[in-house]
Amino acid sequence: MKFGALIVDGRGKIGGHVASKNRAGAYLRTKVTPVNGQSVAQQRVRAFFTLLAQAWSALSVANRAAWNASVADYARTDIFGDLHQPTGFNLHQRLNNNLLSIGEAVITTPPLPEAVGAVVLASFTISPGAAAIPLTFAPTVPAGTSVKVFATAPMSPGKSFVKSEYRQIAVLAPAVLTGADQTVPYIARFGNGAAAGQKVFFKFLPINMSTGQAGAVSSAEAIVA
Repeated sequence: MKFGALIVDGRGKIGGHVASKNRAGAYLRTKVTPVNGQSVAQQRVRAFFTLLAQAWSALSVANRAAWNASVADYARTDIFGDLHQPTGFNLHQRLNNNLLSIGEAVITTPPLPEAVGAVVLASFTISPGAAAIPLTFAPTVPAGTSVKVFATAPMSPGKSFVKSEYRQIAVLAPAVLTGADQTVPYIARFGNGAAAGQKVFFKFLPINMSTGQAGAVSSAEAIVA
């Protein structure tokens, strides 16, 4: 939370409530314990966490010390404008989780920060039944970069806040050109029930294939038509 003469903003859990913020402003909601889902995607994420926790435990003392010493290079500014740096464990998990999610191997030594290729999703179209979903983006996916592709299920055209609705459906490899069609992975994840008039969102997250660093997010939305 941010405290002044009175509380002026907050994030996170407070007893049985959660403080957060959306486009309408700050809000407080009742904390809900999620159902323990067993989908393929959920089990995959859990497997990643288990693998990376074991990988951290298997590191030598010197390697763990190297990760702890590298955290200043990966400091971030939070939503309040305050600078924070991860622990060595957090940094190891973050970078390696990104690498696993694009099909790369786990790294055991902390990399020096590198540039992440920029790939910006501009627009896409989607037909009823998700029969065709070509994505328009620029530039061509650069060497050394993979792009995690996220999408949402078809939803009401009036919905605009979909942060929690995104699911990773594919990875674009280096040299993939604009116009890449995502019909097959989209249907595999959400089915072919997209109906005319519904809204769908896509999102790109570029990942450096050597370091696991994430680049800038870009997103687009379209009405099924």
